[in-house]
Amino acid sequence: MLMTGAQILIQSLIDQGVKVVFGYPGGAVLNIYDALYEKQDEIRHIITSHEQGAAHAADGYARSTGKTGVAIATSGPGATNLVTGIATAYLDSVPMVAITGNVALDLIGRDSFQEIDITGITMPITKHNYIVKDVSELQGIIQEAFVIANSGRPGPVLIDIPKDVTASKAEYVKAEKYKPRTTPAPCGKEIEAAVEAIKNAQRPLIYAGGGVVIADAASELLALSELIHAPITASAMGISAIPYDHPLYLGMIGMHGTPVSNKACANCDVLIAVGARFSDRVACNRKNFAANATVIHIDIDPSEISKNIIAHLSVTGDAKTVLEKLTTALAPEENTEWVTSLMDYKARRTLPAPPADGHVNERDILQHIKEMYGGDAIIVTDVGQHQMIAAQYYQFSRPRSFISSCGLGTMGYGMGAAIGAKTGNPDRPVILITGDGSFHMNMNEMACAVSENLPIIIMVMNNRVLGMVRQWQRLFYKCRFSNTSINRATDFVKLAEAFGATGFRIESEDQIADTLKKAASVNGPCIIDCVIDCDDGVFPIIPPGGTREDTIYSNDGK
Repeated sequence: MLMTGAQILIQSLIDQGVKVVFGYPGGAVLNIYDALYEKQDEIRHIITSHEQGAAHAADGYARSTGKTGVAIATSGPGATNLVTGIATAYLDSVPMVAITGNVALDLIGRDSFQEIDITGITMPITKHNYIVKDVSELQGIIQEAFVIANSGRPGPVLIDIPKDVTASKAEYVKAEKYKPRTTPAPCGKEIEAAVEAIKNAQRPLIYAGGGVVIADAASELLALSELIHAPITASAMGISAIPYDHPLYLGMIGMHGTPVSNKACANCDVLIAVGARFSDRVACNRKNFAANATVIHIDIDPSEISKNIIAHLSVTGDAKTVLEKLTTALAPEENTEWVTSLMDYKARRTLPAPPADGHVNERDILQHIKEMYGGDAIIVTDVGQHQMIAAQYYQFSRPRSFISSCGLGTMGYGMGAAIGAKTGNPDRPVILITGDGSFHMNMNEMACAVSENLPIIIMVMNNRVLGMVRQWQRLFYKCRFSNTSINRATDFVKLAEAFGATGFRIESEDQIADTLKKAASVNGPCIIDCVIDCDDGVFPIIPPGGTREDTIYSNDGK
């Protein structure tokens, strides 16, 4: 069947199982949007307020569903507006296909209107990218892009299509849905060496990273933990993989980790790291991180092995497969003394409790959300204090429930990601935990949420400052608060109404439960302005380059 390039693109997306795309039209993609019009009954398009929002929506959709997110933008500024969202997905290994238009082939290189070398710009932040110069190659490139985005360690792929290519015609033949490339089986000798080290462990610890969630390996991780009686700690990317009430779960590790997680890491004799990158927010001091342990690093990406922390042993492969093989090869163990000592410490050295003074506190808000929605809610965050408090205190019980920019740390990520998460999970509650600083960056996406009538609850932790940066200024810069007391005059309740949403305000602890109930009954997006103290910090915190002995537990630096 003879089709235009634009028709081939849209039909190929449908062939690859795409049900929804996020984007913003423009001159260079007019043919693509005309083809979308023809197939509007088969593929849904959500127009965001900004292309960055489209990229974050595709990202949130992918993280929460395990499917591939797709974003479309026009040439020039449309394409460059995707860049932050693509980089966000790249740093957190999120499968995404970004499609950009470009000027016609004979205009490329002539500084034409809205021309940009988007493949050159995105080369460092994509797994692969393409510029399509021949319409006959387009269908194959689209299928290959999905294969690459989902094979091995997932990530974003960009396809740049000049406008005349979308107008040219070529033969289209229906293609099968992509299949990710088979990950090579883990090396038998690597498995054997890891098994031997685990057998000899007296104080084993499992460190779960985002790769556990990506590989859908949560049940396999728990099976290994229970078999060898090894406690589990997790990075921010990995926390939703382990139910908060599992008897062997210690909580998050690292800079804002639980005291018991960091103690366990310092004292374990074997550390089993699964799908983790040992970032500087986990290994604050690389020289002293897990200094007494044999480090076993399990990862699908061989370039991660010993990149940040030297691995004594490694297993390269899919986390799910590796964990299954380890569990099969190991016998039950009882590390009662080790586990008991850690659980005793966990009970004694808890995370800081909020003050019982009647003021609004983020921890209380999170507890009320959990009580209302149980484990069903998807918690999306922006970046800052609220992000780390959500990671510390929210009681996650199922994977893909915590959607957050953990690698790039993108303020303004939350609104787009929440739109994507709700689009992909219409039957699950989606709660965005954001700060007033982050929300101001991309609050324009409220227009999209309202237009699509997405019942997202946006909790704005409004402390009128850039909380995390201010906290660092307090602790490490002698309270020299340079440009972090922003004190915007925005009335978030009126702002919600201006967008066509519903607004609420919480100013005291006794208003939280009732306000959440009212918001849950609204058929559409709500903004809840949570008025909190500007000096309510996120603790504990290990200073950059520090160890657990340097942990700070309060604003007075102690």
